[in-house]
Amino acid sequence: MSTPKPIDPNSVYALVANHKGEIFDHPEWLMLGAAGLNHRQPESEELIPLPPGSRLFFLPDCPPLAWNQKNHKKSPISRLDGVGSSGLQGVAAFLPPAYSRFLLPAVSYHKKEYTLPLWAYTAVGWSNDIGYVTTAGRVDENRQWEPEYFDDREVVAGVDRKLELYPENRLIDHMSRCAVDYHCFAAKNFFLERWECPLPVSPTCNANCIGCLSFQEEKTLNKGENCPASHERINFVPTVTELLEVALPHIEVAENPVLSFGQGCEGDPILQADRICEFARAVRKTTSVGTLNVNTNASLPKKVAMMAAAGMDAIRVSLNSARTDTYLPYYRPRNYTFTDVLESLRQAKTGGLHLAINLLVMPGISDAEAEVTALLELIDKYQIDQVQMRNLCIDPRQYYDIFSDDFAHPIGIVNLLKRLQQEFPNLHIGYFNRFLG
Repeated sequence: MSTPKPIDPNSVYALVANHKGEIFDHPEWLMLGAAGLNHRQPESEELIPLPPGSRLFFLPDCPPLAWNQKNHKKSPISRLDGVGSSGLQGVAAFLPPAYSRFLLPAVSYHKKEYTLPLWAYTAVGWSNDIGYVTTAGRVDENRQWEPEYFDDREVVAGVDRKLELYPENRLIDHMSRCAVDYHCFAAKNFFLERWECPLPVSPTCNANCIGCLSFQEEKTLNKGENCPASHERINFVPTVTELLEVALPHIEVAENPVLSFGQGCEGDPILQADRICEFARAVRKTTSVGTLNVNTNASLPKKVAMMAAAGMDAIRVSLNSARTDTYLPYYRPRNYTFTDVLESLRQAKTGGLHLAINLLVMPGISDAEAEVTALLELIDKYQIDQVQMRNLCIDPRQYYDIFSDDFAHPIGIVNLLKRLQQEFPNLHIGYFNRFLG
């Protein structure tokens, strides 16, 4: 984790937005953040300048909370000179890849009667010396995902070339929309012929995750219980030929090529494990170059063993928790159990796969004492190679409401990272899938 110059929390002021989305800083009251539903000032080590490529949001019907230095109390910002008192909104940041969020925006959710879209909302404030300041830290020094490296003019030209070369390939046509319409960096990589390339393969899933980015049930949308999915899910199973037309040319020309199933615009690739195995065997008959990776809920242990035997190199298992009682309300699995996921971890190590956890992090929950203890035990027991600290994209209020646990004694995401580094010196903590050589 990078260690930027310390920022004094008492120099960071709260932000507020008006009904037009214009953002203003409070001249006196200080920024607060939230861990769970508890609000506090950030610690100095939790603050960094807002990274390039971040986005700012205002949160309708969510009044901002701030620290009043005069009475030393947490207070809602009900009015601000020059802005007025009508429709004042909280402000949040969405961070670029490689940054782990430490605190949520400090707002009141009592007036909100809608579900926030599927973004990772992060506390943000203003420093007169620095500008925008947020509560986060860089957890992966891989620079291949910096926004500056993704020129859409080059992407569009790459799309045109690939579609001309493979006019009948449905997978390339699907990924062209991912790259151009949804701005998926992984899909853009394919058309730029470099680095990690996605291989969406499964139109179905055996979980019903509340925060699924590619599918939301229509009945929950109609009731206002959820918000629309953020992008389109693939609606067919690619043939092995279609997969190879993507993978083999990419491996041949790309620097550090990683081919990844399960990149977001699909269900879970484990339901197409047989197709993945056929693909892996075909690739490895042609070349030993490139890292073949699958991102999955790891719900079917026998399929994990099959993929390892077929020539896959790595697996990234999606988890929001190492505890059953926290896992089940979010994933809502169909015909599998958390015990199956744990058995898949064992099968992955037995099969020689590089084993990563895609940890969906939520401040105030992921760093709760019981959650941290369970996570450390899981890493030790299953010899996890990497933990990817991924910010969970979901309405924070919606997420907390699905649990009965009060998630006592959160230690802070910063301290969770320190514990991981101290107890597992060889553990790779990051954000991205790794090229394994």
